[in-house]
Amino acid sequence: MNPSQQEIINKTAKFIEEKFAGEGTGHDWHHIYRVWKSAEQIAKTENCNAYIVSLSALLHDIADHKFYNGDLLEGSRQTKTWLEQAGADKDTIEQVADIVKRVSFKGANVKDEMPSIEGQVVQDADRLDAIGAIGIARAFAYGGSKHRSLYDPKEVYEMHTDFDSYHKSESSTVAHFYEKLLLLKDRMHTETAKKIAAKRHQYMEGFLEQFYGEWEGKL
Repeated sequence: MNPSQQEIINKTAKFIEEKFAGEGTGHDWHHIYRVWKSAEQIAKTENCNAYIVSLSALLHDIADHKFYNGDLLEGSRQTKTWLEQAGADKDTIEQVADIVKRVSFKGANVKDEMPSIEGQVVQDADRLDAIGAIGIARAFAYGGSKHRSLYDPKEVYEMHTDFDSYHKSESSTVAHFYEKLLLLKDRMHTETAKKIAAKRHQYMEGFLEQFYGEWEGKL
């Protein structure tokens, strides 16, 4: 990575940290930082462009669809605007904007379309932060911000077949485990992420077992 590229990464990190200061739904600067650093580590095990990986990780949540009425393209638009201001070249801008557009989970039965290895690395890093201990904490933080119930024993879980129904879902936080979080282990791309995901998945299963026991007053 040359000095000019490193400068753009540094400027982008500062921009994103300031933009997400005080965010309380689990999509804050600390989440983005973890994804960035995780993506950097995964990238070392893959034949990929580390510059594209770093920028895409830093910008992956710049305009998450959850906060823009389900608009999957707003993140791509804001990414292009920022990178143009930061002085990135056209090819970099297009590659990063395309990854940002594709990175989000769009439903249990919606196929992932992430053709580049750089995008796959970032998507894996983002999904790793959605599972395990931190993933559990983030899920309940987001659910609380949307006034969703912790759990409804009568709720029927839905395996969404399109993004629109997934985006509009108002499932409880525990339902979200079955409609997304527990599915992520098998949707990792890289071998590095698959190994980490297996351990975090097991932790979530243990949490749910404890949760249900406490819910019924048995534990």
